[in-house]
Amino acid sequence: MVSRRTSQAVAALLALGALAALGYALRWRSNPSPCPYAQRRAIDLPRPVITRSRLREVLEPRPGERVLEIGPGTGYYTGTVARALEPSGTVHAVDIQSEMVEHLRTRLRQEGQSNVEPIRGDARSLPYPDDAFDAAYLVLVLGEIPDRKRALDELERVLKPDGRLVVGESLPDPHFVGFERLRRSVERRGLTFETRVGTRAGYFARFDAGTAKRSTDPAE
Repeated sequence: MVSRRTSQAVAALLALGALAALGYALRWRSNPSPCPYAQRRAIDLPRPVITRSRLREVLEPRPGERVLEIGPGTGYYTGTVARALEPSGTVHAVDIQSEMVEHLRTRLRQEGQSNVEPIRGDARSLPYPDDAFDAAYLVLVLGEIPDRKRALDELERVLKPDGRLVVGESLPDPHFVGFERLRRSVERRGLTFETRVGTRAGYFARFDAGTAKRSTDPAE
């Protein structure tokens, strides 16, 4: 009898914990915001689906290119892309949190990576001229931006006419953006879907910039 009651109590506690976690995730999802700096260690945990090698495969960074990274956080992907651009290419890493920017600078110094320019900035108002980048990428970031339509407009603006945009998403990120929704949003801005690797639960998708006119949709 005691064992049965104990099992029931444990089950009840687990159920309450699951409900609390679900409630937290739903609340966080309805309030887009960046991953807090206090949780930076979680950002560096292994990502078995959206790996560094897969990002490089899809993005195809080339020596001498100028590449934009939105929301680098602690720099999980930054060094991989930067090394592919050597000796003369650069990564411009824009993060809205000053703590993340300083953390990234420290990490790059420790790794001896000198072709990255981390700055504090907002994806909705990028401090770059039109047609400034050969490629851009953001991983587990788009859903954190309060106005993602404006952020996508900015990405389209700063990409060169033949530029490449790669977006990475993966569950259980509470701000996960599904592929079909992403594709509709990006293609409205004149970019063409090129390829995707991964699954519905985690993927990298690449879009190539074109000359088609953008359209807007309030239901986006």
